[in-house]
Amino acid sequence: MQAEIITIGDEILIGQVVDTNSAWIGQKLNHIGISVKQISSISDDRNDILSTLRAAVNRADLVIITGGLGPTKDDITKKTLADYFEVGFKRDEGTLEQVKTLFERFKAPLLPVNIAQADVPENCLVLPNKNGTAPGMWFEDEDKLIISLPGVPFEMKYLMEEEVIPRIQQQFKLPYIVHLTMLTAGIGESFLAEKISAIEDILPKHIKLAYLPKLGQVRLRLSAHGTDKIALENEVNLIASEIKKLIAPYLISDTDIPIEKVILDFMEKKNLKLAIAESCTGGYLAHQITQHPGCSSVFAGSAVAYSYDMKESMLDVKHETLTQHGAVSAEVVEEMARGVINRYQADYSVSISGIAGPDGGMPEKPVGTVWIAVANKTKTLSRKFQFGNKRKENIERSAISALIMLHKLLKEDYA
Repeated sequence: MQAEIITIGDEILIGQVVDTNSAWIGQKLNHIGISVKQISSISDDRNDILSTLRAAVNRADLVIITGGLGPTKDDITKKTLADYFEVGFKRDEGTLEQVKTLFERFKAPLLPVNIAQADVPENCLVLPNKNGTAPGMWFEDEDKLIISLPGVPFEMKYLMEEEVIPRIQQQFKLPYIVHLTMLTAGIGESFLAEKISAIEDILPKHIKLAYLPKLGQVRLRLSAHGTDKIALENEVNLIASEIKKLIAPYLISDTDIPIEKVILDFMEKKNLKLAIAESCTGGYLAHQITQHPGCSSVFAGSAVAYSYDMKESMLDVKHETLTQHGAVSAEVVEEMARGVINRYQADYSVSISGIAGPDGGMPEKPVGTVWIAVANKTKTLSRKFQFGNKRKENIERSAISALIMLHKLLKEDYA
């Protein structure tokens, strides 16, 4: 079964709202063996909806639409679907009771436009929405399935999980899709492809290899389609094991988790503590760590020390080191790393100091110059990076580079 997703709303097209619905729906469909072939975002316009829907139905077996089911005049999806199927409307009493219950709970007046939420195209199967007033709608048209859902994410997710996915699984015999994702770092996409080209050249047709690069990292995703899940998993694992032999120095993880989670899991297992000292990244690296539940078992804390005074008082960086070499130097980040490891009584530390930009650069230290150090209780290593002139990207690149250096040090210490 192949699917298409259509999101409706001018707010998506002008960038006022980011379309997270499509990504979430795509993940859920893929999990049950349905491939998404296209995603379209269109305006709240009748003709656009009709033309996009007709094209999607010609290409796909399943079309999922989100958005445009609210009570206001700009919400025209329901009316347009009735026009598409050339049917009238019926009142769904279950939806009407849900609408009444919600308005009574919030002690709000029930207006005619709210009551009209219970009016649905005559040929649809109503999918009860316990989280809102707009029901989902399930249409079967010959061998095609069209599903219309609210655009509000928590309403859409409820209907997908409680109504749509169970019905699809019950009604259709679906194949299995098996994924295995490996995370690499410290090697470019083209060089990685060259290393594993011999394996990629002999992959069977039902297994595909995708390269997913992002700021100093490349994820390799093997995807297999078939009817025997165990056989697919065995086949993918065998291929992955051959790939891992060829990319061992660059392999961070053979599961689809970010590098900081790999580090946290490893350090927790070894009962190790981590401390961080940041300047130009302003706490971004600490955020990458603390976004993961359970990080407190590893993360001792961080110091964001921008000024010379703070580097001296918070991290024990020597005044003469700062005045002689400047804050963006190997000498300073090494003292920052040692200072925070001692102050926070940690086993490992990371420190970052640089010029994120867009101003502040000098001929000998242009914007994008960043020094990073990693340390354990007996050793400190530092490295200079030269990034670009975009502040946000420089901050992100600094953080990921620091994590790669820390992972390498841990790997060397516990080889």
